[in-house]
Amino acid sequence: MKKLLIALLSISAIGVAIAQSEVEGVSHQSHEIDDGMLEQTDLEQAENAGVAQAQMNNPGGIGGVHSLRGASELEATRAADAFKKYPREQVVSSDYVYQPPLIPHNIRGYEVSLNANKCLACHSWKNAKEMGATKVSVTHYVNREDAVLADVSPRRYFCLQCHVPQANAKPLVENKFKPVDSLQ
Repeated sequence: MKKLLIALLSISAIGVAIAQSEVEGVSHQSHEIDDGMLEQTDLEQAENAGVAQAQMNNPGGIGGVHSLRGASELEATRAADAFKKYPREQVVSSDYVYQPPLIPHNIRGYEVSLNANKCLACHSWKNAKEMGATKVSVTHYVNREDAVLADVSPRRYFCLQCHVPQANAKPLVENKFKPVDSLQ
C-alpha cells in the first residue's frame, strides 16, 4: 500500500513538472526530468526499508496474523466454518455458582432485538408452563434500583448477552477448568 502511494505521489510530481515546463514554453516532447526528482527523500527511503523488512519477516504475506482458527491472509476472505451441531433438548449442568444457564437447544433464526424477543415466547412467566420451558429468573424482573417490574428489566432483555447455546464443538484452547466440589 505504501509503495503504491509513493508511486502515485512520484507520478503526480512528474506530471506537475511536465505541466510546469509546458507553461514555461518548453516543448512536451523534449522535456527532461531532473534527476533530483527521481531520487527518494530520506522519509521515502525509510518507509521503503520498513516495507522491505516487513516482507522479509513475513514470508507468505499473511500479515503476521495467527488466530486460534489458524493463519489466513489479511487480504483474503476465509471460508466460513461449518455450522455447529446442537444436540436436541440436552441437559446442561452449571460449572460454577451464578453461571448463566446455557441454552440447551438451537437458537438459529431467533430474533432478539429492540422490537422482539423470541426467547420470551417460551420462557416468560406467562408462557413457560404451557410451553414446558424454564421460567425466566425473578432477578430478570428487577431494575438497577431494586424495584420489581411487571415485565423483564431492560438490562436483562437481551438474553444472548449472558446465555449462549452449548454446541458439540472442539474447544479452540485446552481447558482444565474443574467445577467447585459442591456442583459435582
